[in-house]
Amino acid sequence: MNHPVLNAVARTVTTKGELHSLRREGKIPAVVYGGGQAATHIVLDAKEFQKATAGISESTIIAIDIGGTVKEAFVKERQRNVLTTEVIHVDFLEVLKDRLLHAKVPLHLVGNAVGVKEGGILETPAHEIEVECLPANLPEKIDIDVSGLHANHSIHVRDIAVPKGVKILTNGELVVALVKFAKAEAVVEAAPAAAAAPAAAAAPAAAEKKEEKK
Repeated sequence: MNHPVLNAVARTVTTKGELHSLRREGKIPAVVYGGGQAATHIVLDAKEFQKATAGISESTIIAIDIGGTVKEAFVKERQRNVLTTEVIHVDFLEVLKDRLLHAKVPLHLVGNAVGVKEGGILETPAHEIEVECLPANLPEKIDIDVSGLHANHSIHVRDIAVPKGVKILTNGELVVALVKFAKAEAVVEAAPAAAAAPAAAAAPAAAEKKEEKK
């Protein structure tokens, strides 16, 4: 799998003044940690970072080239300026090629559900699942074909097919997609309203009879 690549340089600056200077130059201070060694402080080019990470998910592994030494990592956190929303610091969580990792992978629905054509409404209660695998086997997304999903039917986590080497950690009973039959719901909702109408009409009649007895 080809990962987005970021070029970085190691940094030793830590004071607020020095960090502000880097940001004015279009740079982003960052740190890579979690690989079993001391954290590595680096500097990124802001434009390159935005381009390389546009549209990525939490499960996207990025290759960070630090002066010829490549580390693979997730974007763990992006700190932003509260006024400009510009990224001012990035935390990367390093992954090791021979160590199993846990990650959340987004679900991507494919096809048009039959149940929608039958008058139902497609709902997606879950948008991601947690998996365990080696970094090389980690999928960026998992496709789920909903084309055969009929009204009043659902797809559970246990029904999802994942690539070889990937283990699903999310509860298998969790529903990830279902089609509710909207027409049936409309009839049920209309019934109480219809029953309430005669009751409302009967109230004035009962009041009139009481007046007559007086």
